[in-house]
Amino acid sequence: MVLNGIDRVGGYDNVFRGKRLGLITSVSGVDNRLRSSIDILSEKYTLAALYSPEHGVRGNVAAGGVVDTYKDPYSGIMVYSLYRKDSKRFAEGMLEGIDALVYDIQDVGTRYYTFISTMYYACQECEERQMELIILDRLNPLGDRVEGNLLQEGYGSFVGAYPLCMRYGLTVGELAGMICDEQGYSFPLTVIPIQGWRRDMLFPETGNLWVMPSLGLPRFESALLYPGTCLFEGTNLSEGRGTSAPFELIGAPYVDGYRFSGYMNGKGLPGVLFSPAYFTPSTSKYAGEACEGVHIHISDMRGFEPVRTGMELLFGFRELYPEHFAFLPPLREGGRRSVELLFGGGGITKEGAALDSLLEEFAADSREFAARKEKYHLY
Repeated sequence: MVLNGIDRVGGYDNVFRGKRLGLITSVSGVDNRLRSSIDILSEKYTLAALYSPEHGVRGNVAAGGVVDTYKDPYSGIMVYSLYRKDSKRFAEGMLEGIDALVYDIQDVGTRYYTFISTMYYACQECEERQMELIILDRLNPLGDRVEGNLLQEGYGSFVGAYPLCMRYGLTVGELAGMICDEQGYSFPLTVIPIQGWRRDMLFPETGNLWVMPSLGLPRFESALLYPGTCLFEGTNLSEGRGTSAPFELIGAPYVDGYRFSGYMNGKGLPGVLFSPAYFTPSTSKYAGEACEGVHIHISDMRGFEPVRTGMELLFGFRELYPEHFAFLPPLREGGRRSVELLFGGGGITKEGAALDSLLEEFAADSREFAARKEKYHLY
């Protein structure tokens, strides 16, 4: 079994002993026996505060839901929100009396997933205060492969806070090292390393149990699809939220599932097959409305290319349903569309955007980033 950083804290007692710790964590912050990092650290050390990312420290808040500041009913420790309506950063007084920040959240290796944005903001806060940041490193469930485009200048947001590819192939500890080096940060960074992880491993090969990092990713397959199908959050198609298979079901009331699944299977994409899907979301887009579309089935985890598959799906819907398909408007007047923030650029919404040209740009960006990240590998 691969051991994550939280499984190895006993061998790094000197890192934690005698410090008032503040822990950034979520429901996926558990050891290989599924014991919460909150319980593990509070039993042995002085855990003075908890800091909540999106979804809450116990994973009980829906995607995009505002997280409150409150006292955790299980540990009795105060929880300070890093996912407020007005800000996603530390507020004045939140770090009072804290000697070191600890970060322990299972990442999913995708740029849009907001936990790494929270980690990046924590790095900025630690640099300003010259406070120690301790990363309890965790395996990247998607392994070492890089896919997709680099975040472009001017398109930074909470779903794309640092110039990474869509699927970036680093652990969160390695990413923290990259950020500190590239930004010239000098605060003390300590990474408690993983043991037994090879870079080519996908999550099912690690011997670990899948704990939903959020309700939208109930299975590893959901997470493997996510780098591609998350883009549908910025369209008028359902990405399967409000069903039992989010990011695996894609559709809308205007889609013919039988026709579209045949169209997608005709492309012969590697490692994936499509079947007609008929579903009625209970929440989110088209709540209570009958939808048709596709159920995406991964037939070969290693051969599957999630970003290319997501783009092929998106352009397929545009081609077959030009009168119905639409990108969602900006949330604020004068702001960027959500799909542009996810995409990390404006190319996807340009009139006449060509799939082949975008995929060529993706390939070039992926090669560049794969070379750039190698110097930060810890494993």
